[in-house]
Amino acid sequence: MSESDTTTGHESAEQKPAKGHQAYRSGFVAVVGRPNVGKSTLMNALVGTQIAIASSRPETTRKAIRGIVTTDNAQLVLVDTPGIHRPRTLLGQRLNDVVEESLADVDEVAFLLPADQEIGPGDKRILSRLRSQFTKKREDGTLEWKIPLIAIVTKIDELNRQELMEKLIQVNAFADFTDIVPVSALEHDNVSEVRDVLIEHMPEGPQMYPAEQLTEEKPESTIAELVRWAFLEELDDELPHSLAVVVDGIEYPNADDPDSDGKAHVMVSIYVERDSQKPIIIGHKAEHLVRVRKKLRTPVNRIVGQKARLDMHVKVAKDWQSDPKKLERLGF
Repeated sequence: MSESDTTTGHESAEQKPAKGHQAYRSGFVAVVGRPNVGKSTLMNALVGTQIAIASSRPETTRKAIRGIVTTDNAQLVLVDTPGIHRPRTLLGQRLNDVVEESLADVDEVAFLLPADQEIGPGDKRILSRLRSQFTKKREDGTLEWKIPLIAIVTKIDELNRQELMEKLIQVNAFADFTDIVPVSALEHDNVSEVRDVLIEHMPEGPQMYPAEQLTEEKPESTIAELVRWAFLEELDDELPHSLAVVVDGIEYPNADDPDSDGKAHVMVSIYVERDSQKPIIIGHKAEHLVRVRKKLRTPVNRIVGQKARLDMHVKVAKDWQSDPKKLERLGF
């Protein structure tokens, strides 16, 4: 598949199937799986731009991020959920609650299983959870899915053809999936097939968002996630897992102000749990802040709609991952 096959969401909002053509389909897809199985990478590939943090660090996604894929005959709203895991902190429990809310009212579930890892206890726990929520008993006592459950086998670029065939057989035996699709979102291999399968199993429905809209996220939330992603890339293993980012506000320039620099000012607070973590984020002579600001200049300008300046301040919120009040203040 070429990369152009994966970029959707730019057709005119007026486009609707002509008479005699297939009906328009739309709905919500919950993207679920263990941490670090490629949920955000796949979602970004389907939408055609980065709307969710994609990192090799587990538990990177901390909220339900909605991406919108629009074609001439369908609209998919993808809900990228935090990886389902056993919580070790109050934050971990809140992330599991986010997953619960995300699953509450979806039309389809995409269950991601990585090709390069064995099906394990975490996958079985997710399957059990999905069964409890989305199955009903037939007259003969067996279970059937109330909504389509699509298995998406990710990271297929890690396997040769024979290994992939064996993996697909394992996945087929794991559960009664409606469909199984192999994909490498990183290599843009088979991404359009994933999109088409998700559309195929979606119920008929109206277009819910303008065709040009790619996400439900507010500019503040998108910028906060981008800042966190940039630090993940910049610091890699040094970065404290307890990093949280909040955009406190965006101030647009006043044309009548002679002292204005003509830029929008984006005020960003970066929180860590301990004083000793602040120098890690700031870097020698603020080098990390400078590099992150430079890396995000273009995407932030695009989000804000004009030239913008990131004003970043590193703060300490002691043990925020386990403090209910601090979690609330930080948006969890």
